[in-house]
Parts: sequence; structure tokens; C-alpha cells
Amino acid sequence: MILCGDKIHFIYSEKIPLLFYTKLQFILSKLKKISKFKINLKLHLLLYVSIFTTLNLNIKTGENTMAMMAKMRSLAPLFIISVGVLFVLFMVISDSKILENFGGRTENVGSINGEDISYKEFSQILEQRRQLQKSQTGKDIPEENMDQFREQVWDQIVTQTLFKQQIEKMGITVTDEEIKETILGQDPPEFLKQNFIDSTGRFNRQAYESALFDPRNKEGLIQAEEYVRQQKLNEKLQAMLLASLTVSEDQIRNKYITDNTVINAEYVLVNYNSFPDSEFAITDTDLKEYYDAHLDDYKIKAQRKLKYVLFPTTATSEDTSLIRQTLENVANRFKSDTASFKSYVTIYSDQPYSLDTVALSALPSPVDQLVSQAKPNTLIGPVLTSQGFMLVNYLKSIPSRDEIVKASHILINQFGDDKKNYAEAMKVYKEIKNGADFAEMAKKYSKDPGSAAKGGNLGWFGKGAMVPEFERAAFYGSLNQVQKPVKTTYGYHIIMVTGKSNKKYILEKIVNVIKPSPNTIDTRRNEAKDFAYLADKNDFDKEANLMKYTIKETSPFNKDAYAVPGLGVNKRIIDFAFNNSLGDISDVFRVQNGYVVVKISDVVNEHIRPLEEVKNFVKPQVLKQMKYEKALKIAEDIKAKIGDDLNKVSSINPLYKAEQTGSFPAKGSVPNIGRDYAFINKCLELDLNKVSEPVKGQRGYYLIKVLERTPFNESAYEMQRNSIRDNILQEKKSLFFSEWLAKLKKNADIENNLYLFYGE
Repeated sequence: MILCGDKIHFIYSEKIPLLFYTKLQFILSKLKKISKFKINLKLHLLLYVSIFTTLNLNIKTGENTMAMMAKMRSLAPLFIISVGVLFVLFMVISDSKILENFGGRTENVGSINGEDISYKEFSQILEQRRQLQKSQTGKDIPEENMDQFREQVWDQIVTQTLFKQQIEKMGITVTDEEIKETILGQDPPEFLKQNFIDSTGRFNRQAYESALFDPRNKEGLIQAEEYVRQQKLNEKLQAMLLASLTVSEDQIRNKYITDNTVINAEYVLVNYNSFPDSEFAITDTDLKEYYDAHLDDYKIKAQRKLKYVLFPTTATSEDTSLIRQTLENVANRFKSDTASFKSYVTIYSDQPYSLDTVALSALPSPVDQLVSQAKPNTLIGPVLTSQGFMLVNYLKSIPSRDEIVKASHILINQFGDDKKNYAEAMKVYKEIKNGADFAEMAKKYSKDPGSAAKGGNLGWFGKGAMVPEFERAAFYGSLNQVQKPVKTTYGYHIIMVTGKSNKKYILEKIVNVIKPSPNTIDTRRNEAKDFAYLADKNDFDKEANLMKYTIKETSPFNKDAYAVPGLGVNKRIIDFAFNNSLGDISDVFRVQNGYVVVKISDVVNEHIRPLEEVKNFVKPQVLKQMKYEKALKIAEDIKAKIGDDLNKVSSINPLYKAEQTGSFPAKGSVPNIGRDYAFINKCLELDLNKVSEPVKGQRGYYLIKVLERTPFNESAYEMQRNSIRDNILQEKKSLFFSEWLAKLKKNADIENNLYLFYGE
């Protein structure tokens, strides 16, 4: 046994049976997990020594494994007592500060500027948010999305805590009188008010006040008061932060002008792209000067790449069979049970109960066909659909004014020639008329990949779902009769109507999404843990190849990345990548579609790429700059010679001529130019019929003359002024506040320890 850093390792010896060594490691890993904290070095050592002392193995060279195991069994009671005592010890001190004194793990999931957030506090908030989302959506958060959800909740806690700290720093307070006025005022908070809206949509003030003063609602009222207090504090904070924001008269006027002005202009463009590259000689000095002036363009943020092995938690054939068997059992029980179908939905369905009245077009295949052929009060299924297994309780049908049809088709459009397509379509049509199977011909000839694989079946559809020519053939065609090819913009269609319906169906359903069972998930997790252990002890690539696991590698990503390429959103993997070294191998991480073990395969620290490395990127920019400079000289020369008459341009320099834009809105794009803000802004400020100085645009330098421009309407401006000001101010406030919050978070001392409590 040796010490290494903060861990203890065994050096395996033939004197110690491998089975015992493996079991010992297993026991320690389980104890560490159960005890909710990382056992530090001293306690780790204590536990190892205690186990060895308790077992009193006294292993001698040559002692066989059977004898060894017999001795272990004889000492089992003593072993259990000793480990039990240690476990109780750990459980006792886990709720105290002793562990922290020994270097153990804190009970806090993190801190914000020194303010600790305990595991208990975080768990309570997490569960509250989880239940809130469940009540809003009717669905619980899938386990594979919990990592992302925890991070979202943590970010919300960070934001709220930073707000609270700023509120205290600024001395912002809310009095009890303010809270009372808010709750009892003419317009109470919406979250309280919404519970007292009657059937006519009016607020029942009397019922509201009766509830407030009911002693039985005291606890709820206290919570409401606290919520209002926090709301008012946040409002005051925002008011203080945004108080200095103003909108100038020029900003309002410019916004009005941009939104209400139409322009017609004449221009000459000296396009920098018209100059051949061969005219320009670029020296190393030119490259160096440009590079030094634009160093930020060549700054590389710190990046990481990861190799990974994914253990996908996809449903197995056994999982699928189990779901089918469960629903078959439900169906058999329901047939002989007096309980309502709704009660079974509540227990067994992945979707909430609903009594649906639907057309066949709203049902997945093959449920649509089975329902259309069934008698009322029939239990259908379980049936495998695109949504999962479905058990349908079909109650009855009712007439519908909206007719729907079911059709199959074969699309011919592969030749790029109308005559050839028609000839091919007629050939296929005749073969079907002579006895060929429609579905097989669709699979062979149809160029509609979505339906061809299903024998041409398009399912049920109503009017307006298809192009007019196809719709007419489908709704007026005879049932189960193959029609002659019908031409649409997509090609030629050979159509067969296989069903028509003017009914809607009333039904209830149980839907079971096909998903992996707990056993499958546990198996994948254990496979991932085994691989992580072996990869860390031996070699990541060798172990993966030995086990025939596929190794993939991410593209580079930086610390601020929203998601890990190929693995999705997982902040803990990003933290692992940037808090560890090249070649380090992770424990198991839970990702959206399974479990993953990663290895840091590439580390790039923040740096500025050297000139030699980026010369091929710098050179085109230098060339572009030189071309712009030449374009400017030509534009200046033309301007000096033409005054305000653009028609003289061709006689001065035949390579250039005046062009007109035609009318265009200032808030839109310029015909033949696009959304070039420099061009548009100059058109808005330039005097009419005056040629501008050269204006640098996206394609070169312009000489511009405005021929027409909507005159400023003072009365219309006065009518719109206030709403324009309010819109600009709101945009400013939103931008300012989001930037303020982002800066606040960036400068805060935030420690996120979620990974210690949610290891996978």
C-alpha cells in the first residue's frame, strides 16, 4: 500500500488474491459514495488499515485462494462490525465540520462572493423548480436532462444571490407598509389576483380579501409577502440602475427618419474587387504592420479536445418486449375490471389523460387503420407506432363535415424531361393495371423517399394538405382504383385512393414511449464505470480497442462553450476538460443519450498565433486594404473633376459609370447593393442633388447623389415621438441590464461544486 497525493493505492502482489484486492477496492468505493463525501487521506488510510487489521490476514506465500476465502468468511462477522462502526463514525461526522478540518468535502454545493449555498438549500430549490415545471408542462424532467436542469437552477440561484448582494450594498429596502399597499392595492400582484378571476373574467375583490384575512391562510400569506418583498426589491434595484438611461431627441428623430423615409439615389462605385492581384506587391513589412495592428484577430482562446467512449442508453429488444407485455397485461385486466380506463391512463401512460375527438389523419399508423375498421367500445392494441406502444379505448364515432382521404402514390420525376417522365409514368401505370403490386412498384420506382419505403402510403390527409392537382385526384377518385398519371410541379403521380372518411372518433389512449429499462440503464452505467477504472489504470485507447468500443473525438471547444461537440450540454465535462491536464481520464459522466468516459486529448492554452503561422490569413487582408486605398484615390480623382454631375464620370474615366438605385426604404436594402449601412446613412444626411465625398462601403468607394427623399413630416413625428422614445428606452434598458448582469457574474467569485454531489 502506497500514498500518492491525496489517494491510497495498492501495489498488487501474488501474495494477495486478486479477488480480495478487487473486492476491497469495491467496498471502499461504495462506502465513499454512500457517505455523501469524499473520504480524505487520513480517513482513507484509517479505513484501509482497519480493514486489514480486522481481517488479520497474515498472508503467507503459497497460501491458496480457497483457504484465503475460508479465512475471510470466518472473520466476516468481525469485519462487518468493524466496518459498521467506521460507517457510523463517518455518518456522524458527515453532518459536522470535522471533515472540513481534515480536508474533507464541504456540505456546500458552491458559493457566490463568499456566501455559501448548502446542499440542503440547493436541493429544496431544485425540487421546487422541478415541481413547478412539472405542473406547467404535465411532465417530469427526464433523468438524462437533469444535469442541464441543475445547472439552470444553479445559474438562477447565482443571479438571485448577486441581486441580493447588490441590494444590500446599495442599501435598498422595502417596508412592511409598501408590501401591504401592494397586496391590498387597487391592482394586486398577478400571481395572487389570478386565483380570484370569475367566469366573466372579472376580479372578485371580496373573495380575494376574504382569503387574505382568513387565519387558515396565514402561512400562504407569509410566503406571498416574502415573494412581493423580493419582487419590490428587484424592481427598486432595476430602477436605480436604469435611472440614468435617457433617449436624446436626435435618437428619436433618427429612428423616425429611418423608419419613414424612401430614397432614390444615383451613384458611382469604384469596386475594389475590379483590381487584379498582380498589380500589388506585398512585402514582409506590410504583413508585419497589419499583423501588429490587428493582434486581437489572431488571438486563440484556450481550447480542449476530448476523446470519448459513449455507452448509449437506448432501449433493447428486451425493453421493447417488456413494454408490450405490460400493456398486454393492462389490456387483459381492463377487459375484466370495473375501473375506468382513465384510472389506467393515470397509472400506466407516459402522457396525461385526455378524451380526444379526432380525425383518422390525427392518428399514427397503424392505429388509424385499426380504429377505422373497429366497432365502438373496442380496446385496440397494444400497437407499435412512431410515438411508442399505444393502447386505445375506442368509444364511438360522430359525423364530420370535413372529409379526409387515405392515398398511396408513385412519383416519377427522375429524367429531367417532361416527355420521358410521362412515358415512364405510363409504363408503370400499365404494369399495375396488368396485375403488378402497387406497393412493390412504389418501392421500386417512386422518387418520393418518404412514402416509397412504405409502398407509396401517404396516410390520411384533409383538403389543403396537397397541391391542387393531387388533391382533386385524391378527393374525386374512385376507391381502390389506380388513376392515370397526374402532373404536378413535383412530377407525375400514379395515385390510388385507399380510404375515405367523414367521421371523427372519440377515444382514450395509453401511450408508452419505448425507452430503456432501469436494468438497461444500470448495465450501461456499470459498463462505463468498469471502462473508466480500467482506462485509468491501463490505457484509454488500448482498453477501448480490447473491448471493441468505438472511440470518438470532439472538435476543439473553449471554456465558454454552451455544449461539448458531439456530447451536448454538459457543464461538468467542460469543467473537467479545463481543470485537468492532457491525458487525464474522467470518471463517468451522464449525457443526454447515455454515459460517457472522456480523455483530454489536446490542450491549447490562450495565445496569439505567430505571424508565420497566419501569413496566409494576413496576406488577403493586406491585399484588400491596398485595393481599398487604390479605390479611394480613383474616387477622389473622379470627385475632383465632376463636381456635382455624375453624368461626367464616363467621359473622365470610361471604366466607371453612374447608376440609379430606384426607390428604396431607408430601413431596407438598396437595389443591386444590399444592406450597406454606410451607403444608406450617407443618403439620409446628404443634401439633395449634391455628390458626396468618397464613401467607404462593403464593395469599395461610392460617390453618391440623392435625387429624391421623403421630406420630414413634423406633425407625424410629433404623433409617433413618444412611442418611438419608449421603444428605444426599453431596448436600451434590456441591453444595459443584461450587460450589467453579465459583467456582475464575470467579476464575481463563484465556486460551483455541483459535480461533487452529482457525480454522474
